Order: sequence, then structure tokens, then C-alpha cells
Amino acid sequence: QVHMIESGGGLVPEGGSLRLSCTASGLTLDDFAMGWFRESYGTTRDGVACLGRSGVTKTYVDSVKGRFNVTRDIPKNTLYLHMNNLKPDDTATYYCAPASCSRASGGHSVADALFPSYWGQGTQVSVSS
Repeated sequence: QVHMIESGGGLVPEGGSLRLSCTASGLTLDDFAMGWFRESYGTTRDGVACLGRSGVTKTYVDSVKGRFNVTRDIPKNTLYLHMNNLKPDDTATYYCAPASCSRASGGHSVADALFPSYWGQGTQVSVSS
């Protein structure tokens, strides 16, 4: 049974930074491309960042490009989302999941979850203005 575990969220002022972490039990993260998704009240759960299985290719939605960076630590089986210059619009619950990545950055979503049943509890990010 697979369990995705996200952590690292919190309340930060506008312009602040956070690093989100994603670990998994029952799943080796580098066997898949991995996406970071976010969902806020009244919106769909969109993929904002995606890391290809090789660990080289990264795609981002326009709203986070240049501010967010997705990385992974294979020995730790951990995926990260480094978030800088946070804005109130980044307020959301963030999730990680195995994903199919878009070929290019842009748009409102760059990842589709491969296994919707794997969603974890997510981690809440709140950015105050």
C-alpha cells in the first residue's frame, strides 16, 4: 500500500520562503516522474511543478516559474519543492504524486497524477500580505 507524506508547510509573510518535502512508503520516487500539485478553496488541484523521471527535466506553470524549484534526494527517497518569493496567491494545500509531466512549462497545470488513489493529506501553505 502506498502512502504519500507531505510536510514543510506553514504561515509565511509575502516574500518569504518555504521548502516542502514529500516522502513515500511503498513507492520509490525515482521510479516515476513526480509532480507537485496545489489546491485552494474553490479551485481544481493543478500540477504546478513536475520533475521528470531522469531528475533532469523540470516544468513549471507560469505563475511559479523562477520562484519554485523541484528537486529530489534519491537516497532519502524524498522530493522537495523549494518555494521563494511567496505570494498570497500561492496559498493552498500542496500535494505530491507520481505524475505525467507536460512537455513544456506554462499554462495552468504541468502535471497529471498517474494514480489518484495515492493522494496524501497534503501540507498547507499560507502566505500573508
